Amino acid sequence: MANPRLPGIPENEQALLYGKLNEYNRGRASFKEAGVYLVALPRPGKPNYSLWLYSPLLEKQYILYIHDLSPDINESLRMASTMFYYSRRCLILVDYNEKRMQSNGDDLIFFGKYRGHFLHEILKVDPAYLSWIAYKFTPKIPKQERFVKIAQAYHSVHLDVMMRKSKERRTSSRYLGESGEKLTDLRLKVIRVRLEDDPYKTRVNGNTPQFFVKQVLTLTDASGNLVVMSVPSKNPSAVSCTLSGIEHEYRLGDIIYVASARVSRQYESYSSKYTRISHVKLAVVSV
Repeated sequence: MANPRLPGIPENEQALLYGKLNEYNRGRASFKEAGVYLVALPRPGKPNYSLWLYSPLLEKQYILYIHDLSPDINESLRMASTMFYYSRRCLILVDYNEKRMQSNGDDLIFFGKYRGHFLHEILKVDPAYLSWIAYKFTPKIPKQERFVKIAQAYHSVHLDVMMRKSKERRTSSRYLGESGEKLTDLRLKVIRVRLEDDPYKTRVNGNTPQFFVKQVLTLTDASGNLVVMSVPSKNPSAVSCTLSGIEHEYRLGDIIYVASARVSRQYESYSSKYTRISHVKLAVVSV
């Protein structure tokens, strides 16, 4: 497969980028055996690179959308390669193919609490429910059998992500304080962003649903200590688990300066200690 021409990137930089990608893929399984992760180039109306999965699990040749990445190719590849570093699957760049990448609607949930949502949406917000569909739901007609196969393919993406998390060593992390303690002058780096609907604020205005989406951020300080905080949206969105266009969206690598906060909870997960903070006041940083 020929490497696609990357828009706005000089030839010498493209050669370096593809060289790094080839090195990343060295020793990984073939796409016929394990499938492959695809980073699709931007297209009219879609300025971001996007992440997809080709899975040999599906009988028909089918490519599944995962989520959008960044408008910058280097940042997009960094995000994707970090997420799937421990996966057996290769990562390749491709042109967007409307015929092969457009959903046919057979990945749309037709029952339960996520009725009307796509499987890739609950991959991010409720992977346990996705796992239930993949291995507990009983299909009754051929179309539902394909739906289950697609859920199993998405579940394999979740397993790749969890593999990375299980291999990360953060045994040296510590709690930042006791419950109720006030913290000041924190400099934190965003390492994970999860979007959730606030069920207490979600409402219907006329015939239009309004979702107040909060960003649940996992952050780290200079010593590797882990912090979790929620950033509620001030403006509603018409789409579940999607921020309104006028909300500030935090991204991986962003630096957040916290003037003060309170420790609301401490917990441990996979041998890593997390400090959840609330009553957060951000510092005003002069440029």
